[in-house]
Amino acid sequence: MGNCHTVGPNEALVVSGGCCGSDQKTYVVGGWAWAWWLISDIQRITLEIMTLQPKCEDVETAEGVAITVTGVAQVKVMTDNDLLGYACEQFLGKSVQEIKSVVLQTLEGHLRAILGTLTVEQIYQDRDKFATLVREVAAPDVCRMGIEILSFTIKDVYDKVEYLSSLGKTQTAAVQRDADIGVAEAERDAGIREAECKKEMMDVKFLADTKMADSKRELEMQKASFNQEVNTKKAEAQLAYELQAAKEQQKIRLEEIEIEVVQRKKQITIEEKEIDRTEKELIATVKRPAEAEAYKMQQIAEGQKIKKVLTAQAEAEKIRCIGEAEANSIEAVGKAEAEKMRLKAEAYQQYGDAAKTALVLEALPKIAGKVAAPLAKTNEIVILSGDSNRVTGEVTRLLAELPVSVNALTGVDLTKMPLLQKMTGVAAV
Repeated sequence: MGNCHTVGPNEALVVSGGCCGSDQKTYVVGGWAWAWWLISDIQRITLEIMTLQPKCEDVETAEGVAITVTGVAQVKVMTDNDLLGYACEQFLGKSVQEIKSVVLQTLEGHLRAILGTLTVEQIYQDRDKFATLVREVAAPDVCRMGIEILSFTIKDVYDKVEYLSSLGKTQTAAVQRDADIGVAEAERDAGIREAECKKEMMDVKFLADTKMADSKRELEMQKASFNQEVNTKKAEAQLAYELQAAKEQQKIRLEEIEIEVVQRKKQITIEEKEIDRTEKELIATVKRPAEAEAYKMQQIAEGQKIKKVLTAQAEAEKIRCIGEAEANSIEAVGKAEAEKMRLKAEAYQQYGDAAKTALVLEALPKIAGKVAAPLAKTNEIVILSGDSNRVTGEVTRLLAELPVSVNALTGVDLTKMPLLQKMTGVAAV
């Protein structure tokens, strides 16, 4: 059994030993590796950059001047398998401080060796070349340790005998001396040149005065000619200026007209947009509310209409049900009356004519009372007719219709009774 070990990109994992007793080492950078319990050995070595500050104090140069040099170096362990193997052989199991100490001593040794081969001037004046030389000389040795020198720079160079400051003073004095000599030579040359210039100036002045007289005469003549030409050109320029000014004014006026047209177009556009805005505002504040109110009234009217229709339908249904109930009631009453009449008819069949007549006569007062009930509230009846015989005819007609009414109510035909036949016959006579 074993465990899985992981390592980041800033470290190298070294796995030594195997299940078969092998001493082969496996190097893993930024990954994982499998290790057997009690058999494999797991170690780590840093791959981070290490900053070193080599310092060589009082080291004599090629001229025997003791100087002190400090530098800064950036180094790291190489990740190539072979070179990483060298680094593991040298530094595996050691701390970072121990690794830095070994590399620092190596760099300081090479730095001391190179300082002994150079002069102070060479070291001080070209530090980059000196640092490059140190790096090139030390690189093979540290490479065999699996270490790579990323950078090396000289930080400071100084001495305790003020050699460097004296070197600066000497250089400064030489520069000052050369400057003073240069100033003196410049002043001498300036005096000589000044005298020569004065002589040349006088010669030139005499010659110039002679020529000046001739030139003055020619100048006056040329001046008159020039004045004429100048005046002509001025007049032409004035006319051209006025003409150009008129053209420019015309262009300006055209531009102003175009600006006015553009402004008018913009104003029209603004007015059109304002009209659209007003129209939309009217639609939003007047038309839409009116349409909403109309829709509301329409919906209310539809609701009232539906309500009335449903009410009418309910009323019709109510009337229909009442009618059906009344019809059923009338039908039942009719059937009962019919049954009653049938029973009466059967009873009448058992009676003789005298009995039937007695029953009819007994019922007649009741019928007459019912018929005359509306007339009980009448004070008097006036029959308008110019013919007295017509009144008698109306009475006779009423009596003639009486058997029909009795037959309808009782089922007895009075016209077939001998007594009534006699009465109706007398009435007819």
